Amino acid sequence: MPGRLTALARRAVRRAAVSLRWKIALTVTAVCCAVAAVLGVLVHNAVARQTVGQVRKETRADLDIALDLFEYGTSREGINSVLDPPQLPAPLRELVRSGQQGSMVGTYRGRPVMWAAAPAGDQVMAVWSPYGNTSRSLEKFDTAILGSAVLAATAVALAGLFLAHRISRRLTRTAAVARRITAGDLDARVGAAPGGGPGGGGTSGGDEVAAVAAALDSVAGSLQSRLQAEQRFTADVAHELRTPLTGILASAALLPEGRPKEMINDRLQALHRLTEDLLEISRLDSGAEHADLDSYDLGTLVERCVHATGLDTEVRTVSSGVVETDRRRLDRILTNLVLNAHRHGRTPVVVTVDAAPGGVTGAAPTIEVRDHGPGYPDDLLRHGPRRFRTDAPGRGRGHGLGLTIAVGQAAVLGIDIRFCDAPDGGARAILHLPPPSPVHDHPS
Repeated sequence: MPGRLTALARRAVRRAAVSLRWKIALTVTAVCCAVAAVLGVLVHNAVARQTVGQVRKETRADLDIALDLFEYGTSREGINSVLDPPQLPAPLRELVRSGQQGSMVGTYRGRPVMWAAAPAGDQVMAVWSPYGNTSRSLEKFDTAILGSAVLAATAVALAGLFLAHRISRRLTRTAAVARRITAGDLDARVGAAPGGGPGGGGTSGGDEVAAVAAALDSVAGSLQSRLQAEQRFTADVAHELRTPLTGILASAALLPEGRPKEMINDRLQALHRLTEDLLEISRLDSGAEHADLDSYDLGTLVERCVHATGLDTEVRTVSSGVVETDRRRLDRILTNLVLNAHRHGRTPVVVTVDAAPGGVTGAAPTIEVRDHGPGYPDDLLRHGPRRFRTDAPGRGRGHGLGLTIAVGQAAVLGIDIRFCDAPDGGARAILHLPPPSPVHDHPS
């Protein structure tokens, strides 16, 4: 459950922290620009229609007067009328030739004007009105609309970015809490979401981010209760078994020598190891274990640990160097991995030590334990070791506690342990130790 929770949290924060704020800001800005553009076009058309319509109306009124004066042969002074002007726009001229009246914006003597024309006998009577001021007024009006739209878009974009930043920050905080829970900090909670309601107080009156925070806190609380109950149960069972088991072992020592005594002692020793493993797991689960670090030569340390198992295991040292670790805990990890390789895999079992992978000084040292058996089961490769789950074709059976303890001890030492299968067959357990510090004590 914690791994799945963290995977979801990582995907959420990756989408939220990297792009959500910009998506919201850009979306709000785009919508604002679209609304401003539509409103700007509508307002421009309305104002232009009214302004140009007024000029066109006045020009046509002058045209009617000019036609009347032309019909009676009266002087047309005071009216900007011209017969057959060459500057008259061609479309308007064609319209008048067809016997109709019309008006159109054009130029006269290099200046913008509003033309109105109508048939006058076999000629074209045209009247013009100055259009420069009207054109400039419309341009200024368009500039004002554009400036207002830019200011509005900028203000809305900043507001959207601020809102998106707040949402992203809250999601990032929620994801960080999920990662802390996965790392073992079961007391971590989102609590009061910044800028919102309480993260754990339900969703009433809150928003979706607060609902996510409340759900995460609820899941964390439930997970903590279940894990604590499981830890208490494991510890209680192991402690309760330890006392009678010690008495039974002492009693079995008094049995007469023979095959029955050997069988009883063998099973009692197995039960004793299981009890000790359960106690160790309960201590690891409680987070009470702490590493006692010291400086050691990695190659020498690994050889001692492997040879102490008494099993036929080859140790290959590609490169050695000084590391800071807890010898007892590293010995426990390697012993469990080597025993697992011999018990469930096939020989040869090879342990490879490389204190400087790729020849890079200061790189994280690695230790690989490999057998040549059928490899790890798919369930272990997907979810990691799980206690009391070892059923796998060709890899034997067991309690599944050895690898679980190895993973727990590796977490105490800050070692990244990965399980995979070799391309040419066999199971591989690769330990990535923390990179060495620039200064070491003398190796032990």
